[in-house]
Amino acid sequence: MTEARIAVTGIIVEDRQSAEKINAVLSEYGEYIIGRMGIPYRTRGVNVISVIIDAPQEIINAFTGKLGNLDGVTAKTLMSKSK
Repeated sequence: MTEARIAVTGIIVEDRQSAEKINAVLSEYGEYIIGRMGIPYRTRGVNVISVIIDAPQEIINAFTGKLGNLDGVTAKTLMSKSK
């Protein structure tokens, strides 16, 4: 496995029906999550979540992919260059 990297994943939730599935993914990767912040943007009818994660790149990619494959959810990640 590659060395751990710090990453920030931005998640935009347009379908609140996906909330339970999002929480399941967050729980699945909980050992790698340093912190998260969620903000409801009621004017636009979306929720914005930022998650800071410290994990190998493969784990970060899997985390982002699982989130991004959920209906009504967009997820993108920015990673540090190194540990």
